[in-house]
This record gives sequence, C-alpha cells and structure tokens, in this order.
Amino acid sequence: MSSNIQRQDQSPPPMDEGYWSALLQEGEFSASVTEQEVLEEQVSDQAIPNPAIISENRTATTDADWKEIEQIMQYDEVVELHVIGYNRGGLLVEWRSLHGFVPASQLTSFPATANSTLRRNALVDMVGSKLKLRVIELNPEQNRLILSERAAQVEAGERAGILQRLQRGDSVIGTITNLCDFGAFVDLGGLEGLIHISELSWGRVGHPNDILQRGQEVRVHVLEIERDAGRIALSLKRLHPDPWATVNDRYQIGQTVVGTITNVVDFGAFACIEEGLEGLIHVSELAEGHFLHPRNVVSEGQQVNAKVLSIDSRARRLGLSLRLSS
Repeated sequence: MSSNIQRQDQSPPPMDEGYWSALLQEGEFSASVTEQEVLEEQVSDQAIPNPAIISENRTATTDADWKEIEQIMQYDEVVELHVIGYNRGGLLVEWRSLHGFVPASQLTSFPATANSTLRRNALVDMVGSKLKLRVIELNPEQNRLILSERAAQVEAGERAGILQRLQRGDSVIGTITNLCDFGAFVDLGGLEGLIHISELSWGRVGHPNDILQRGQEVRVHVLEIERDAGRIALSLKRLHPDPWATVNDRYQIGQTVVGTITNVVDFGAFACIEEGLEGLIHVSELAEGHFLHPRNVVSEGQQVNAKVLSIDSRARRLGLSLRLSS
C-alpha cells in the first residue's frame, strides 16, 4: 500500500457497543452447549478461549501495525488473511503482529444452523485457509480487531454508500445474519441493521428464532438511520398494517371468534384471533366450576371458539370468554 496515493475515507462509521455485545456473545452462543463440549473446546489445540478479547498479549503488537490496519479500515480495503484458529463464535486470523476475529455470522458460507457440532465442524474446516476480509471494527485499547467476509463481497465504499442512500421509510431486502434475545441483524449489502424484537411482529414474539432463521432473505422497513453512529433500525411489522388500528371496525362485543391458544398462565390464557391480535381469556372466563389451573382447560396450540367481552384499541387489549361461547 503506497502512502503517497491520495484516497478518500470510504469506511462507514463503527457499530455501537450493543451490536458487538450481541455478535460476540449472546448471538453467537445462542445454541445450547453441554458442559462437556465446553471442556472439549478448552483443551483443543486450535480453540481460542474468548473471542471478545482478541489478544491479551500487547507486547508483540506495535503502534505501527495498529496505525496501518486503521488506514486499511479507513479506506475500506480488502485484506487476505490466514485462519489460524477457531472457537464457537468464529475464526481467529492473523495480520502481522495482530490477531483478529471473524464472527461466524460474518462468514459467507457458514451453515445457518443451531447445531453446535455442525457449526464447530464448519469452523474447523476453515482453519488453515485464507479469507478475503474487511475490517469492520477496530479498537487498539481493547485489543479488538473484527473482520468480515460478508463486507468484503462489495466494492470499496459501497457500505458507506448504502448508509448515505438509505432513507427513513425505505423498503429494502436483506439477509438475516444473526439472532439474539433482543432482535435480529440483517445484512443490507455488507452493512448490517437491527430489527428489534418489538419490531418483528404486531403480535407477541418469544424469541426472534421463533419466526426467523439465519440465512433467510427478508424485506424490511427502514425505521431510523443514525449515520454518524452507523446504526440502522429496521422493522418487519411496519410492512403490514397495525391490526389494532382497525380492531373496532372488524370486531364487536358479543361476537364469537375462532382463536388459537398461544400462552397459558396462572391467571388465564391468551388466544390469537388473527396475526398480531391476541386476546386474554381470564381464568374466570375459561369454564364453569372449579379447576386447578388453566392448563386443565386449555393447552397451547388448541383452537377454540370464544366470545368477545371487551375491546380497548388504545390499550391494545381484547377480553375473551370461553365460558359464554359454549
């Protein structure tokens, strides 16, 4: 790389810390792993103990190497690096005296599965290979050097261009790269946005993997863009009308509806009568007589006929009764 070549800064802003917390920890470790599997990885010759801390040994690194890799990131250049190790979260690569980490969700051919054995085998097979990568996060103070194979698939400056071209209200197509408790990450072409769990559906979602999977192509609505911070907030549910906005036009008190039990709790049961529209059947409205628990009357997945008792569109509440519908 010649220092006398004039180049424009083409890198997008760094992602916020919440993104990396999910990417390096919760999101990449969502599959259940046994204690034995953890022990096996700890004694593996090629396993790296903690992806969130890329290197604890700063004595081998130099300021010159950090400055050089920072320039590479600034000009959005692609580097080709050897894979020297792995762990459950991804791959370890080497650039001069620095170690970098490639999260599994940033690999283009990584299997979209929660099976820990298949994921680990795929990572093992990549050790010793060379990958074309782009730097997507760099922090010398934390010894953090994060790279992406996905980001390397687009032209230089394309990620920054996407960030500038996107507007609030746009509808775009992306690919699910990562799922965690609070949402889903979507690759928009080398740049990722977040669908918060509250924006996945007008209805209740227990976990993003209940409705999405890694590698799935989705159309999303652009909610917010923070260009300086490099954050893109996305939504799935905004592509569809809010069912609560017109609930009074479509349902009346005393009407009998068909629903599916979605959740059974101590005080009653919830029933979905259409996508995004759930009502509560209070325990007193489940059946006549005495019973130990609502589960003695209904179960999740059961289809029921219920009578509409109350409608409150502003509070997004719908009261139902099984007792009165029988």
